[in-house]
Amino acid sequence: MDKPHAVVIGSGIGGLTAAVALHGCGWRVTVLERAASLEPVGAGIALAPNSQRALDVIGLGDEIRSLAAWQGDGGMRIPSGRWLSRTNSTVATERFGGPIVLLHRATFVDRLVARLPDPTVRTDAAAELLDPGAVDGARAVVRTAAGDIEADLVIGADGINSGVRGALFPAHPGPSYAGFTTWRIVVPASERPFAPHETWGRGALWGTQPLKDGRTYAYGAAVAPAGDRAADDEKAELMRRFGHWHDPIPSIIAAAESGQVLRNDVYQLTDPLPSFRRGRTVLVGDSAHAMAPSLGQGGNQAVEDAIVLAHHVAPDRDLGAGLAAYTADRLPRTSAIVRKAAQAARLMRLTSAPAVALRDALMSTVSRLGPTLVLRTFDGIADWQPPQHTYAAPTKDAHRSPRQTSARRARPGSPNR
Repeated sequence: MDKPHAVVIGSGIGGLTAAVALHGCGWRVTVLERAASLEPVGAGIALAPNSQRALDVIGLGDEIRSLAAWQGDGGMRIPSGRWLSRTNSTVATERFGGPIVLLHRATFVDRLVARLPDPTVRTDAAAELLDPGAVDGARAVVRTAAGDIEADLVIGADGINSGVRGALFPAHPGPSYAGFTTWRIVVPASERPFAPHETWGRGALWGTQPLKDGRTYAYGAAVAPAGDRAADDEKAELMRRFGHWHDPIPSIIAAAESGQVLRNDVYQLTDPLPSFRRGRTVLVGDSAHAMAPSLGQGGNQAVEDAIVLAHHVAPDRDLGAGLAAYTADRLPRTSAIVRKAAQAARLMRLTSAPAVALRDALMSTVSRLGPTLVLRTFDGIADWQPPQHTYAAPTKDAHRSPRQTSARRARPGSPNR
């Protein structure tokens, strides 16, 4: 019997993770990417324990954990350098069952693509959804320059300006501007060691984080009109906005190459979709629930989507019931995280001196009461568990190493066996 065919539109984090997970549970998969190559757009990505456990299902979790670079203290500061709060990597790992792993998006994409057979991913292959199909009838149809493709399942993973979402839900208002813009850079290792930090100012923030390969990932955000751009170049704009902030921020900016500074306005889907599916077509990642980056959960939720989707649409299950279960699992959770990210973003966007002073005082007070209070922001997010048992799932023999318990915890027939 032929394997059912899934077509993924878009080769971002969510699309590639879905492709790997679906391939692992018995689907034939085609990924269509409009770009000429798989050079990922972006710089760094933070993978939290929730997405690492999701990646355990496809056998990639431990590989990602090995790339963790944060050791010791970190926390939040103000532009003068004073610490508002401190968080220890060990405390975070103990609370949520794993470290925060910062890595370059290219590294993550490479690890995902390596788990797909050739020629799963087709580049220079723009695609348009012609017909979402019907779970109890016609297959979905995707149009490409090379011809139409019929599919048993179509996954819209085409990002915040998703054409698939627009085709499924044309009356939905779509994403709205979050009120700020972001910059991202990756530079060579700093000459002097630094503690990972996120620094909050008036209507602006800066983050400096180490990568396992020795480089530094940094990002900035600031209140700005939509579409606004530097008159000269974005490196100069970063220096104007953040060059007077505490060390090592000025030297990090100075080390960046002007042409390598990425700037993107932030848009979010504050109006939830009525569903994540229609017919045989389903949405994952930013296509379904684009969110502000203030919780660092955009990519993590895309990974969760992919793993949960594959769980519900295994070839031996009813597709209609599986897609309905996927929406039931993912829509409430991601909608809540979109709202929480928007609330955190509003704190960053504060510009009046009294409001900023009050915000900073509250953060400092909470920190003095204990580092776990700061981490509670991520309760219900970073402690998520996938529907499949994995070698990272807590059990009575949790004192054993992940490798020792993997065989005992994996469910027969699950992709991590």
